[in-house]
Amino acid sequence: MMTDGLSLEGKVALVTGAARGIGREIANRLAQHGARVVLTDVEPELGKEAAAAMEGATYRDLDVTSQDQWEKAIQALRDKHGRLDVLVNNAGISPAANIEQTDLDLWRRVQTINVESVFLGCRTALPLMRQSGDGGSIVNLSSIQGLRPAAPLAAYSASKAAVRALTKSVALHAAGDQIRCNSVHPGGVQTRMLNDFAALTGDADAALAQMNAANPLGRVGQPIDIANGVVYLASDMSIWVTGLELVIDGGSTL
Repeated sequence: MMTDGLSLEGKVALVTGAARGIGREIANRLAQHGARVVLTDVEPELGKEAAAAMEGATYRDLDVTSQDQWEKAIQALRDKHGRLDVLVNNAGISPAANIEQTDLDLWRRVQTINVESVFLGCRTALPLMRQSGDGGSIVNLSSIQGLRPAAPLAAYSASKAAVRALTKSVALHAAGDQIRCNSVHPGGVQTRMLNDFAALTGDADAALAQMNAANPLGRVGQPIDIANGVVYLASDMSIWVTGLELVIDGGSTL
């Protein structure tokens, strides 16, 4: 257990999209630092398996696009813990499609999952965070594409730019209650999303090797690289940090 400013002892955290990949590693690292973590997702088997491997963690089904499910999830936290200290809005999708390949249904699906979920999470969680009186930390997962859009990721780039702007608005709104809101902007991280994107080239291994070689630090990211940044933003080590864009990309945006 951590005893310095990175300790999350006594804090309650909720992480969306936590059954696999970056979300799972974020939940794991928060738990390792002492938080009681609620993992949420729409993959119950994977989610329950993940939670079972973490001390003090539980799993709950949560469709992040449903206002009703958000309200029930936050009420369950209020009933069980009486507080929420850390919210990590991680759930998202990244279909590869340029502007002409993106039809209206795909566009709306990406915005609903990637942006509306963050809106709903922040809006629903803030009253419980405020109620505790101890402040809190909201961490929204954006992307380097939210800063440097990519042509083959038209809807995704737009959605992650929206998450960046919404984060800053929430940060200003909640600052008076000592509730901080920051965005994390990962570069390419080796998850199912990145592997699927690499596979579109026809030679996934060659594509991944090219991505590794192109990164200034010589490799794509791993979920733990992102999770460590989230732990910092969730902890009291970042008590005077809000509205930040934390880019974790091995220098690729340079």
